[in-house]
Amino acid sequence: MNRKYLALFIVMTLFAGLSSEAQKVRFSKYFNDETLCVYYYRTGNRQHDTIEISYFESYPRNLFSKNVWAGSRTQLLDPFDNGDYRVVVRDARSGRDLYSRGYNTLFREYRDTEAGCDSVAEFQEVVRLPMPKKDVDILFEERGEDHRYHTQYTYRYKPEVERQAEREKIFLSSYLPPYYEPLKLLYNGDVHKKIDVVIVPEGYGPADSAKMCRDMRTFCDYMLAQEPFRSRAKDFNVWGIPRMGLDSGITDPGKGIAVQSLVGSSYNTFGIDRYLMTMNLFKLHNVIGFTPCDHIIIMANSTTYGGGAIYNFYAMSSLTEYASYVLPHELGHSIGGLADEYVDEDISYSELHAPTFEPTEPNITTLFAFDQKWKALLPAGTPIPTPYDPEAPRYENGPLGVYEGAGYKSKGVYRPVMHCMMRDYAPFCPVCTQRLNEVFDLYVR
Repeated sequence: MNRKYLALFIVMTLFAGLSSEAQKVRFSKYFNDETLCVYYYRTGNRQHDTIEISYFESYPRNLFSKNVWAGSRTQLLDPFDNGDYRVVVRDARSGRDLYSRGYNTLFREYRDTEAGCDSVAEFQEVVRLPMPKKDVDILFEERGEDHRYHTQYTYRYKPEVERQAEREKIFLSSYLPPYYEPLKLLYNGDVHKKIDVVIVPEGYGPADSAKMCRDMRTFCDYMLAQEPFRSRAKDFNVWGIPRMGLDSGITDPGKGIAVQSLVGSSYNTFGIDRYLMTMNLFKLHNVIGFTPCDHIIIMANSTTYGGGAIYNFYAMSSLTEYASYVLPHELGHSIGGLADEYVDEDISYSELHAPTFEPTEPNITTLFAFDQKWKALLPAGTPIPTPYDPEAPRYENGPLGVYEGAGYKSKGVYRPVMHCMMRDYAPFCPVCTQRLNEVFDLYVR
């Protein structure tokens, strides 16, 4: 290479490096070290849905609590193409994207049920964002039929205007809620560089205080007992919310049980007996307040098998004898964005996993574009699909391959191993472990 072109190459290389570096969002330029909670309603069915902002919250309602941003201040833009929805914070002046996160919702599941075909329903949703210093657009995006995100609703957030209105609202209110100091179940340091998990006790009454504290520590242990959580334990802070409802136990319509619990959880969500969830997202986030929070666990005071989870929404499990397996499985959904790998045609949602697209979840494939999944991890000569060995040990992953039967479907959807935490409570497989570690890194770097 002659000197002229060598010099040009060096200049272009340096410029590319500077351009790449310039693309990183400098947190302190655009955000304060505080959390902005956006409370909104999503209303609709399979045909359409709309978003309506209810209110914002950035000032602690109690004089003794403090508001900080618990997320990373360096990893602001979501690197994962996961979730059916995404929230984006965009600078109003330059149009530059400053923050983004993908997520799923209960509404997404509702619209693919029989009732959700044409019956309109209203769902509460909450997103937590870093507090903007200047005017921004908050974009709510939805994944369309083309599998790409499209802007559904935009709100121009003006910090000075909105925070003044919030201050006036607080000033006019004579109600000052009691302050509950969160319990440090596990504390490893700076919330900006740790994965902050909040455990919310559900179904504990006035006489259950001691049991509640014991159970929260047990749930913390359950989470960290499984790999890759165990080897990454020092990357976590775990907080417990010491609050109780009026009654003990959990609402179970199938058994005629109605309970006034802290965040109104119930079995039989969408008609599935074991699907234990809450629709009361406003209450849930009010209970958490400004406790440092990247992910939420709801711990249900019930021995009846049940639980559920949604990506970047929350995970929930009852205190069943299987909770030490149920909880990590649900965290695979809520933190890792992993799909169920088991087959259950009775709960197969009608429009999930179309054969003309790859699922957004990293641990299942339709083979439409398998190069985007775990193909590179396969040993040479692995047959696709991979034959299933019915004699394989139940609590071992087995060889990495492409096994048919996943995402509730017996045909046309494939998983990486024969047995996995996302299928039947075996250890997390290499594909799931890789994604969980990638997500952990998003919060600690």
